Order: sequence, then structure tokens, then C-alpha cells
Amino acid sequence: MFRTARPAAALTLSLALLGCAAGQALGQGVDLSAAEADRAVQAVRSTPGFTAAVAHLDRDHDRIVAETITLTEIPAPPFQEAARARAYMAMLEAAGLSDVEMDAEGNVMGLRRGTGPAGGPVVVIAAHLDTVFPEGTDVTVRREGTKLHAPGIGDDTRSLAVLLGYVRALDAAKLTTTRDILFVGNVGEEGPGDLRGVRHLFTQGRYKDRIAAFFSMDGTLAPRITSGAVGSRRYRVTFKGPGGHSYGAYGLVNPMAAMGTTVVEMNRITTPLRPRTTYATSVVGGGTSVNSIPDAIWLEVDMRSESPQELARLDKQFLAIVDAAVQQENATRSTAAGPVSAEVKLIGDRPTGATRENAPIVRITAAAVRAAGYSPILGSGSTDSNMPISLGIPAVTIGSGGTGGRAHALDEWIDVAKPESLKGMTVGLAALLAMAER
Repeated sequence: MFRTARPAAALTLSLALLGCAAGQALGQGVDLSAAEADRAVQAVRSTPGFTAAVAHLDRDHDRIVAETITLTEIPAPPFQEAARARAYMAMLEAAGLSDVEMDAEGNVMGLRRGTGPAGGPVVVIAAHLDTVFPEGTDVTVRREGTKLHAPGIGDDTRSLAVLLGYVRALDAAKLTTTRDILFVGNVGEEGPGDLRGVRHLFTQGRYKDRIAAFFSMDGTLAPRITSGAVGSRRYRVTFKGPGGHSYGAYGLVNPMAAMGTTVVEMNRITTPLRPRTTYATSVVGGGTSVNSIPDAIWLEVDMRSESPQELARLDKQFLAIVDAAVQQENATRSTAAGPVSAEVKLIGDRPTGATRENAPIVRITAAAVRAAGYSPILGSGSTDSNMPISLGIPAVTIGSGGTGGRAHALDEWIDVAKPESLKGMTVGLAALLAMAER
């Protein structure tokens, strides 16, 4: 159990009151009731050490805000997170973590050792380094009172700073945990990154066989618990043809027509509301000039579902539509100079699944939300937690606290007013400590 410099008698007594069954329920793979989770979180929150850690977060709040601004103003477009990663790695070192490193994929991390045997189970808490915004985006932070405005500031830069605050608070309160805690700033969560950072962490990273539980901190909303993984399939389809002059080659097959048919036919698909299943014909490009039949035109498509079966069904429908559109165009116009073809490239593949509602990590996190005075909001989303969930590793995505809005927009903002910000930060801290004792 975690300890402070002073005797942790209150915690020891509280855990004893839970009884043997509840103690076992904190272990991986064993269900936990809501009542047991509430008692376990209260046991954590009632210790002098937790009180001291929260007091340090209070004193450290201005620094957390300053680090949020510093990191936000280091651009981190998809696949270009290196500068921010290096800065964050230096911050992890300054916070006092051990084994600080950057892995082969570009993730940066540091370990806070527990009292258990070296090489034992580890609890991971991560926030992503990348943003959705392209190179050249102005990421200067504009402050209006307690509101901070800048692209990417809430998704997910504030979370990176909150993780640093947690490390310093735990050290200031002299708290120890049984399990090691790994603090991670990972790459590749957004869009084309396709979870490349956590894929590496869980399939090739040095801790891949030790991770017992995973928290992703993403966005600000403290009551939200994302325990369901919305899977996605994303394609870029390039339709190709012979091309030619719009007048002189009139009558030849046109890849634009095949693409247009694909868009129209896909948007006629009806998907179920439950499990929620969606699609979007999102981006198009190509062509030569207004007076040319294009020799290539491309389309990007996004498909999502909470159900692997529904996602697979939608995927199959889409691929059939592409084939039919190509065949229709080749049958409608002349292929004398060559037929239309379609090159289908998978550009995104996020796994789906769910951490069960009565799993300890979900129950504990919900209890931490209640203990902070919120009502838990359980739901599904597409986050870094998708990867561990698909591998059967208990995982949830949580908020960093405070409020915010307009994520993925140039006018994104967060409000760092201390009372709400601090209240929200206690959720992740209590959940993390409780899980590090399982």
C-alpha cells in the first residue's frame, strides 16, 4: 500500500475494514463492486499523504499552468513531435523520475519506482504529445483572465503538464506505492498517427510485458471515463484512369466519376444507432486542371463503431461499393485508352473493445470521480486506451480537470481557474494511487 513519511494507520485500517474479498478484488482480472471501490478510494483520500499531495498541487498550480503554456507553444504536428518530446523528456528528468528515456518510436517516459520487486507490474499514466494541427499553425497562447486560448492546449497539452504536477506532488508528500508508475508522453494519438506511440509501447517497448493497468489522460472533463474503445478503419482510395483533354478526349472513362459514385453510394448506407456506427467521406483531392479529365483522384474515408462486427460489416460494404463504382464507370464510358482502377490503401486501423464496467480500474476511477464531487460519465471514444483494451489490459481515458472547449479547432481553449482545475486533478491522482496498490 502507498505510504507517507508519517504512519499510514488510517489507510491500513480502512483496507482492513474492506476485508479479504475486497483486497483480492483490487487484483487484476477480479471484479470490484461500486461500494468496495468507494471505500478503497476513500481510504486513499483520507490519508495525510494524499492531503499533502493535493496541497502541493495547489501550491504548484501556477507552475502547471506555465508548463502548459510552454509545451503548447512548441509545435507538435503529426509525425513532428520530436521538439516537444525532447522538452518534455527534460521536464520528466527535472521532476525526479528515474530511467527517463525516448524510445524508438519517439515516446518519452520516466519511472517512479514502487516498493515492490524491481521488474514487477507497472501502472502507466500517459498523455499524448501530438496535436491535429499542421506545420505552420500559430500556437501562441493568448490569455484572458483564467482562460488560455491556443490550438492543442486542451487536447492534449494540459494533460502533459498535469502529469508533471502529479510527480512533484507525490514526491513532496513523500508518498510511495507498491507498484511502479510509468509516466509517458506518447506520440501519434491524433489522426494519421493511428496510435503509433501506444502500439509501440504495448508491442515493442521495454515495459510491454509489465503493464498491469493504463490511464490515458486526454482532454479536460474530469467526470468523463472512457472505458469503451471505438474502433476505426480509414482508407485513402486513389482512382486512376488514362486522363486527357476535357474536349478532345471526351468519352473516355473518368476516375472522378467512379469516385463520385463511391461517395454517393456510401452515403446511402444506414448504420445502427446501437452499437453506434458512423462513417464520413472526408477528404478529396487530385486532378490536373479544369479542362482536363483527371488521370488520378483520391478520396479519404473514416468508419467507426463500438462493435467489431459492425465495423467489419461497414468495411465490407465500402470495399464492395468501390469495386462496383469502378466496374460501372468502365462499363459506361470508353476504355480505349485504358480502364479506371482503384488503389485502396488502409491509412488507419484502430482496434475496438471495452474494459468491463465492473473491472477494478473502471470502478476505482468512477469512485474517484464521485469522491471529488462529480457524477461519473461513462462512455466510449477513440483514444490511446484503444490499444491496451484490444489486448485485454485494463485501461480507461480520463480528463485532466478544469474546463475547456473547441478541441481540434484553431480557437481551442481551457479555463485554468484554480478551484475547478484543482478539484478535477484530484480525480486522476486518487485513481492512480488506488490502482498502484492493486
